[in-house]
Amino acid sequence: MKLWAKGYDLNKDIESYTVGDDYILDRRLVKHDCAASIAHAKMLRKVGLITAKELAAITAGLRRIAELDAAGKFEIKREDEDCHTAIENWLTSKYGEAGKKVHTGRSRNDQVLTALRLYEREALGELKATLKAFETAARALARRQGKIAMPGYTHMRRAMPTTVGVWAGCFADAAHDDALAVDAVLKLIDQNPLGTAAGFGAPVLGLDRRFTTRELGFAKVLENPIYAQLTRSKFEPAIMNLCSQAMLTLNKMATDLVLFSMPEFGFVELPAEFCTGSSIMPQKKNPDVLELVRGRYHTVLGEQFKAMSLAGNLPSGYNRDAQLGKGPLFAALDAALSSLRIMATVTAGLRFVPENCKLTPELFATEEAYKLVKQGLPFRDAYRRVAEKFR
Repeated sequence: MKLWAKGYDLNKDIESYTVGDDYILDRRLVKHDCAASIAHAKMLRKVGLITAKELAAITAGLRRIAELDAAGKFEIKREDEDCHTAIENWLTSKYGEAGKKVHTGRSRNDQVLTALRLYEREALGELKATLKAFETAARALARRQGKIAMPGYTHMRRAMPTTVGVWAGCFADAAHDDALAVDAVLKLIDQNPLGTAAGFGAPVLGLDRRFTTRELGFAKVLENPIYAQLTRSKFEPAIMNLCSQAMLTLNKMATDLVLFSMPEFGFVELPAEFCTGSSIMPQKKNPDVLELVRGRYHTVLGEQFKAMSLAGNLPSGYNRDAQLGKGPLFAALDAALSSLRIMATVTAGLRFVPENCKLTPELFATEEAYKLVKQGLPFRDAYRRVAEKFR
């Protein structure tokens, strides 16, 4: 039964359209909704709105749902609309009146927000860990082959000498800073929306929001109930921006490696097991994994823009449009996490070829100009004198 049921049947086409794929997407929120609901039930008992027996039943039921979900046996049907309804319906079918009381003092709005925040907190912890793993792989490459000299490029032309260590260190440093940005967003979202209900609180009931904040490990209460709804337009895009920044780091590295592994460059070798083949050309070993990482930056950016666009021109308070931001959030996180993992694997398998990374005379032009400067010649005159050699 729908949480909002009022004695009439919803048109099936309307139901299908409004539910969309939420009932599928919500499978990753079940355990988080159970955790939030246990904290909420404990609070309801603390303020005298349910009995100790009802709390015990609700808690046991929610823990059982989490177990079923972990085993892939908790079903969310399209007619449930989402995991929140499926969970409440399960509790009511098992525990009757106790199940009906679990929603006291909350709306699906703050219920969704709380489950999302718990999910996001976990996902961002995973994002930070994968960034660190990629950073570790890049620094290991720098230690392993860092002394190999190689040409540095600007404008896709040979510019000045550099080393594999400097090149690999660039991406390690970028990942390090990306992880710092994760910490900043984790601090931003670490606010408890539970108890803000539909955006106007739950007057009369005397809910203890500080209790649920402690139970769920949030840093503080999200005080303003209307702002709680606005956070879906701000926090989720901020998280997706982290994903796009991480993907930009990978995009640059993948682009370099596609070029550097071309036979025309030959700077680096990709292990054969990292490459796919052609269905028609027997000799081909293609860097598809790098091309897909490069491309996924753009898909993640697209998901971020979806969420940001959805957030615009909406009045304050909850609007159903917000439902459409859940898919892009999950897609962006999934793409960033999988891409970071695969690029850590790729980086660990790279082998630069010293004999193919030879430095040619023009790479030392700037150094030659600086030597003239140290002899007392003005830089612009030194620049022009050296430039004459390469006309």
